Amino acid sequence: MRAGLRYVRHTPALQAVLVRAAAFIIGASALWALLPLVARHELHFSAAGYGVLLGAFGLGGVTGAVLLTRIKQTLSTNSLVVIATLIFAAVTLTVGHVEKPILVMASLFAGGVAWIALLSTFNVAVQTATAAWVRARVLGAYMLVFFGGWAFGSALWGWIADRFGVSVTLSIAALSLLVGLTTAFRFKLICSEDLDLTPSLHWPEPKVVPSDKPDKSGPVLVTVEYRIDPEKAEAFKNAARRLGEIRQRDGALYWNLFHDTTDGGRYVESYLADSWAEHLRQHGRVTKADKEIEDDVLAYHVGTSPPRVSHLIAEPLE
Repeated sequence: MRAGLRYVRHTPALQAVLVRAAAFIIGASALWALLPLVARHELHFSAAGYGVLLGAFGLGGVTGAVLLTRIKQTLSTNSLVVIATLIFAAVTLTVGHVEKPILVMASLFAGGVAWIALLSTFNVAVQTATAAWVRARVLGAYMLVFFGGWAFGSALWGWIADRFGVSVTLSIAALSLLVGLTTAFRFKLICSEDLDLTPSLHWPEPKVVPSDKPDKSGPVLVTVEYRIDPEKAEAFKNAARRLGEIRQRDGALYWNLFHDTTDGGRYVESYLADSWAEHLRQHGRVTKADKEIEDDVLAYHVGTSPPRVSHLIAEPLE
């Protein structure tokens, strides 16, 4: 689980999904928590009537699933989530204030369309931004945020409804969905279905002195020395910063870029792995998309030979 949380911490695309999903589900949980009360006390439905309401919502979900592919061809991921959230907010408000069963069922049908669009988009965004080696753990983190927000929101809206009534609570929930849309300015959703997250396997096997036993040693300090044109130093540092996120995402405990004060063109990238075995795992975690970022960094190297890579294993001092 720690690897999954670390991966999320250093992957902005996943952070956007978790924030947007939490902002939605906390407000959306009010409809699920309070719909039985609306059916019983506002619409005077029996258990069968409540089942009809859920059926209308489910029919909307099926319809949305059929239309989703066509909808995605005309809307960006971010726009789709914003529009679907607006629809769900309108449905929440309608359910709280309209007492005509046919209108409530029609609004729930629209809510089902919006619900399936949102859930499908969040799921795709998580999976397309995650490498295969950590996908199950990242999905676990996503499910924790989604269902944890659902549980927290349901308890919260129930507490509010107990004090202010169902209609007021659903109005507040609809408003919270609109407020949650402000996260779209900072956390834009992107479904990177063209992102190649297959392992590149382009890192060579590190050379080791036969007498050493690195499989039992650690931590491991890896350094990479670059020669950079001082006029392109800022661009290089920006590219290196992106590479640093990848190093930490894939298991580095620490990463930084150092500049030689006596040599304006010498830069040293360093990162720390927990053990030799963990560093070897990093070799298998680098994807083809990561290689493109790494190649971008290497393009700034002006030395006559490739950047020098060193592996230093901590010595046990007793």
